[in-house]
Amino acid sequence: MKNTNVTEQLTRIEEILKGQAERVMNFNEACKYLNISKSYGYKLTCRNIIPYYKPNGKLIYFSKIELDKWILRGKNKSIDELEAETRILK
Repeated sequence: MKNTNVTEQLTRIEEILKGQAERVMNFNEACKYLNISKSYGYKLTCRNIIPYYKPNGKLIYFSKIELDKWILRGKNKSIDELEAETRILK
Protein backbone atom coordinates (compact mmCIF):
# COMPACT_ATOMS: atom_id res chain seq x y z
CA MET A 1 0.00 0.00 0.00
CA LYS A 2 2.76 2.47 0.93
CA ASN A 3 4.82 1.64 -2.18
CA THR A 4 1.88 2.55 -4.41
CA ASN A 5 1.44 5.85 -2.59
CA VAL A 6 5.15 6.68 -2.92
CA THR A 7 5.11 5.73 -6.60
CA GLU A 8 2.11 7.99 -7.23
CA GLN A 9 3.79 10.86 -5.42
CA LEU A 10 7.00 10.42 -7.42
CA THR A 11 5.01 10.37 -10.65
CA ARG A 12 3.31 13.65 -9.70
CA ILE A 13 6.66 15.23 -8.79
CA GLU A 14 8.14 14.17 -12.14
CA GLU A 15 5.20 15.75 -13.98
CA ILE A 16 5.60 18.99 -12.04
CA LEU A 17 9.34 19.14 -12.73
CA LYS A 18 8.84 18.42 -16.42
CA GLY A 19 6.29 21.23 -16.61
CA GLN A 20 8.74 23.61 -14.93
CA ALA A 21 11.47 22.77 -17.46
CA GLU A 22 9.19 23.55 -20.41
CA ARG A 23 7.87 26.71 -18.83
CA VAL A 24 7.56 30.10 -20.55
CA MET A 25 8.56 33.14 -18.48
CA ASN A 26 7.74 36.80 -18.77
CA PHE A 27 10.49 39.43 -18.61
CA ASN A 28 10.37 39.93 -14.84
CA GLU A 29 10.40 36.19 -14.14
CA ALA A 30 13.36 35.68 -16.49
CA CYS A 31 15.36 38.48 -14.86
CA LYS A 32 14.67 36.99 -11.44
CA TYR A 33 15.55 33.49 -12.68
CA LEU A 34 18.84 34.75 -14.16
CA ASN A 35 19.49 36.94 -11.12
CA ILE A 36 20.03 40.04 -13.26
CA SER A 37 18.64 43.56 -13.10
CA LYS A 38 15.84 44.61 -15.43
CA SER A 39 18.12 47.15 -17.11
CA TYR A 40 20.67 44.43 -17.86
CA GLY A 41 17.87 42.18 -19.11
CA TYR A 42 16.76 44.91 -21.52
CA LYS A 43 20.35 45.36 -22.66
CA LEU A 44 20.67 41.62 -23.39
CA THR A 45 17.43 41.53 -25.38
CA CYS A 46 18.09 44.82 -27.20
CA ARG A 47 21.46 43.51 -28.40
CA ASN A 48 19.98 40.08 -29.24
CA ILE A 49 22.44 38.40 -26.89
CA ILE A 50 19.80 36.32 -25.13
CA PRO A 51 17.07 34.26 -26.85
CA TYR A 52 13.59 35.76 -26.43
CA TYR A 53 10.17 35.98 -28.04
CA LYS A 54 8.07 39.06 -28.73
CA PRO A 55 4.80 37.68 -30.20
CA ASN A 56 2.79 40.91 -30.34
CA GLY A 57 5.69 43.29 -30.69
CA LYS A 58 5.41 44.51 -27.12
CA LEU A 59 5.75 41.96 -24.32
CA ILE A 60 8.90 39.84 -24.06
CA TYR A 61 8.84 36.12 -23.19
CA PHE A 62 11.53 33.53 -22.61
CA SER A 63 11.75 29.75 -22.77
CA LYS A 64 13.28 28.32 -19.59
CA ILE A 65 14.94 25.57 -21.62
CA GLU A 66 16.57 28.14 -23.92
CA LEU A 67 17.68 30.27 -20.96
CA ASP A 68 19.28 27.21 -19.38
CA LYS A 69 21.13 26.46 -22.63
CA TRP A 70 22.24 30.09 -22.86
CA ILE A 71 23.54 30.00 -19.28
CA LEU A 72 25.45 26.77 -19.86
CA ARG A 73 27.03 27.78 -23.17
CA GLY A 74 30.03 29.48 -21.57
CA LYS A 75 31.56 26.53 -19.75
CA ASN A 76 35.09 26.89 -18.47
CA LYS A 77 36.94 23.60 -18.39
CA SER A 78 38.42 22.35 -15.14
CA ILE A 79 42.12 21.69 -14.74
CA ASP A 80 41.41 17.94 -14.88
CA GLU A 81 39.56 18.32 -18.20
CA LEU A 82 42.38 20.40 -19.69
CA GLU A 83 45.02 17.94 -18.51
CA ALA A 84 43.03 15.02 -19.97
CA GLU A 85 42.86 16.82 -23.34
CA THR A 86 46.59 17.47 -23.22
CA ARG A 87 47.30 13.77 -22.54
CA ILE A 88 45.15 12.80 -25.53
CA LEU A 89 47.02 15.19 -27.84
CA LYS A 90 50.47 13.87 -26.77
